[in-house]
Amino acid sequence: MTATEFSEQRDLFRGALEMMILQSLRRQPMHGYALVQHIRQRSNELLQVEEGSLYPALQRMLRAKLVKAEWTISPTSRRVRTYRITAAGMRHLEQETSSFERMLAGIQLVMSAS
Repeated sequence: MTATEFSEQRDLFRGALEMMILQSLRRQPMHGYALVQHIRQRSNELLQVEEGSLYPALQRMLRAKLVKAEWTISPTSRRVRTYRITAAGMRHLEQETSSFERMLAGIQLVMSAS
């Protein structure tokens, strides 16, 4: 892998996708496609979440009881699984956000060092 290929990778750090999903669901319950679109729009098109990443993450969060899901009917009259953050998910998001902010502060200190 060349340096250019490495820098072009769009992989997120561990836990980033889950944090973005939980933060999105904190605003309102959403189905999978709406989550993908929300993250894409909120990141100014910088982040593209693939279904192959989204749905396994949602399944992990369902098992951990960070989110819950129910079948609903979309505005286009399609049956969709809508996800909602739980109280445990809110606590988890707060903890992960705090850890992320500490990590980011450390990275900024290293990057700004002369």
